[in-house]
Amino acid sequence: MLFEPEIPPNTGNIIRLAANTGSHLHLIKPFGFDLDDKRMRRAGLDYHEFAGISQYEDWEDFMSQQDEGRFFGISTKATVHYSECRFEEGDFLIFGPETRGLPEKIREQLGAENLLRIPMLPDSRSLNLSNATAVVVYEAWRQLGFATGN
Repeated sequence: MLFEPEIPPNTGNIIRLAANTGSHLHLIKPFGFDLDDKRMRRAGLDYHEFAGISQYEDWEDFMSQQDEGRFFGISTKATVHYSECRFEEGDFLIFGPETRGLPEKIREQLGAENLLRIPMLPDSRSLNLSNATAVVVYEAWRQLGFATGN
């Protein structure tokens, strides 16, 4: 899930990632662009790759429509490494906007036990959003035995 994504090429890359891993992508508005932005098209997207996407007006809209699944926020402020988590089918991975990360309000709502980080060298800022998403999505998919993958 992308919470208020800002940069079109990152979202385009993540749409392609979702399409190639069988993940469903949830996008929470507001976006920093239009979904038909030409910069997203440069990521090489075809219309069929948009099939596994849901959009929500805001965080509350998203949460009101979810009745199952565990929620994991990915944050540089977390202390648990993503590789320590045992992912399950139906888990949600929540990534914040590129320039500010997940808001404190959402981190608090999820709880520290549901916040995961990607290890980095000290004094590193963060990975690019599409790279960070790929790292965690592929680990979750690996743990699930690359279900329906080759």
